[in-house]
Amino acid sequence: MPSVAFAVARGTGDGAVAVLAHEGDAEDEVRERLREVWPLVRGCRPEGTWRIGLSMPVTAPTSLNTALAQARHALAAAPALAPPVAGLRDLGGLALLLAGVPADVRDVYRTTVLGPLLGAGRGSGAMLLETLEVFLAHDCSWTRTAEALHIHVNTVHYRVERIEVLTGRDLSRLDDRVDLRAALLCR
Repeated sequence: MPSVAFAVARGTGDGAVAVLAHEGDAEDEVRERLREVWPLVRGCRPEGTWRIGLSMPVTAPTSLNTALAQARHALAAAPALAPPVAGLRDLGGLALLLAGVPADVRDVYRTTVLGPLLGAGRGSGAMLLETLEVFLAHDCSWTRTAEALHIHVNTVHYRVERIEVLTGRDLSRLDDRVDLRAALLCR
């Protein structure tokens, strides 16, 4: 983008920080251009783990610290296998909120909510966690969960009942569903 002025500086650890100055509403253009040049960026150090976090546009230098925090937050919230350029607009929901919570707090929350499932035995705990994740991803539909897991719908009923007993949560209640979903996202 020939019309874009920029500055790059070393960030913390192996990170780097770049500030792009441009006129008007070029946020989408900047995002698209970064995705286009991604192979060149990756080629500079193929063995490295490169990802780009984008902030929302700012209009004054006094907002640069906020922009840096937003870009870091976007990186933290983006799944590791997501596209290499992540912006706050690409993310949403609970995952974005949880990315701002310190890792040790997320670990305690996950252990508190999912602890009984995590300690339910190597095979059954993993099976129950998978069932819970698929059940919530399919909007608590017994039939679609059974189809996705290639099991009988009665097996889904049994597993969900077991999850409810072990966690003390009722999956027919929204608050309990949100707690369990948040705990799964904290893994």
